[in-house]
Amino acid sequence: MVNLGDIAKATGFSKATVSRVLSGDPSFTAKESTRHRVIQVANELGYALRTSRSGIPQTIAVLENFDSSPGPRDSYFSDVREALSERAIENMMSLSFFPDVRSLIDASEEYSGFVSLGPAPLTREDLTALHEALPHGVFIDINPAPTLFHSVRPDLQQTVIEAIYALREQGRTRIGFIGGDGHMMGSHLFCQDPRTIAFDEWARLLNMPVEGLVFATGPFTVDNGRRQTEALLDACGQKVPDALLVAADSLAVGVLQALFARGIRVPDQVAVVSIDNLEVCEYTAPPLSSYAIEPPELAETTLMLLSDSIVGRFKHKHHILLSTRLVARQSFVPAEETSES
Repeated sequence: MVNLGDIAKATGFSKATVSRVLSGDPSFTAKESTRHRVIQVANELGYALRTSRSGIPQTIAVLENFDSSPGPRDSYFSDVREALSERAIENMMSLSFFPDVRSLIDASEEYSGFVSLGPAPLTREDLTALHEALPHGVFIDINPAPTLFHSVRPDLQQTVIEAIYALREQGRTRIGFIGGDGHMMGSHLFCQDPRTIAFDEWARLLNMPVEGLVFATGPFTVDNGRRQTEALLDACGQKVPDALLVAADSLAVGVLQALFARGIRVPDQVAVVSIDNLEVCEYTAPPLSSYAIEPPELAETTLMLLSDSIVGRFKHKHHILLSTRLVARQSFVPAEETSES
């Protein structure tokens, strides 16, 4: 059975130092390199496997893999970033933030593992170099290297399916879709986002009309949401859809602007439902119904998955999907809520 003396002997530090590092003694100040070495050896010897997953303090790097410029979409990443910081404190983890892969690799010796937040694509070369430097990592929102790292993502495809059924249950049969550009999955760049893929597939399975009703290219921005909605309305002519499912709130703000400019009433003529449930949903006209992705759940799941990876609990990479929930506002009220009122 591994004890503190074994770890002290393997690291060259005193038993007292090892004990205070592993116990998370707040009065003990140690170099990050010392903490990292003690935790690393404890994990390698199997000591951490007999402790609670959050019992050993860990130093974690966070790769901010997104554009931090202000905007509705970027507030989602800011919310997840804040949730990560809060959960890290609760789980005896200290976080350091990095703007790019290379700076993270250069500082890798100071960290037990990393979290990557954001959708920006990474090259295969960078991912391989990152794995060599920091083998324990969890990606949030994307899954660029399934055989190298873990991932935690909202289940966007299931969310789209639930939204389609909710709209159809209310009698909305001519459903349009507004989305954005594709995504990375492993080393493959898909031209379609998973939300668009899910909509196309289920529209086909349910024999839903799609001609002139699907516009899903370009960035996830307000301007692009407005432009694509205008294009959709032009393509439809007099046959306006009775519902629009939108891939993200940032796009949906532009969707509502375009509908208002054309004098189309929401939700009387066109119901609108989106995904993300950002704060902006409460202030649109009308307030936007949206499927909530919970940043605290993403953060907690990510840090626990990373901690389990660091202490050696897994032989294989885990890829976790988190469900969403509809927050109904005026732009779309589900049939069951309408009947109850």
